Formats: sequence, structure tokens, C-alpha cells
Amino acid sequence: MSRAGNAAVLSLIVPGVGQVYNGDFLRGIFWLIVTPGFWIGSGGLLGWICHLIAAYTAYNRAEYKRTAAVA
Repeated sequence: MSRAGNAAVLSLIVPGVGQVYNGDFLRGIFWLIVTPGFWIGSGGLLGWICHLIAAYTAYNRAEYKRTAAVA
């Protein structure tokens, strides 16, 4: 599995951990705080969406960092 795949899976398990894995600590803290807030605040409805967005952004950020390092 690629580094981007690892980041996405980690954020699917615990939102924000994939961002921390990528080295984006502030983004990781953001998702660690915001996602539970949406889970609790919306009764779970928006929590799923926020969870998936966290995984998607972790994947995209890892891919961006990989391509930036190659160039």
C-alpha cells in the first residue's frame, strides 16, 4: 500500500491520524476536534461525511507531497 493509501486508511479509522502521518499536525488536530463535534452535534448524520472528507484530504495531501518531492 502506498503512503497515500496508509494515510487514507488511518484517517478512516481515526479522523486526523492520516494527516498526522503525513506530517500535517495542525490539520490532524483540526480533524480530531471537528469530526467528533459533527458526530455529536448532528446525531451521526454529518459525522460520516466529515469522516470520509478527512480520509480523502489525507490521501490527496500525501499524493501532493509525493509529487512535489519528485519534481
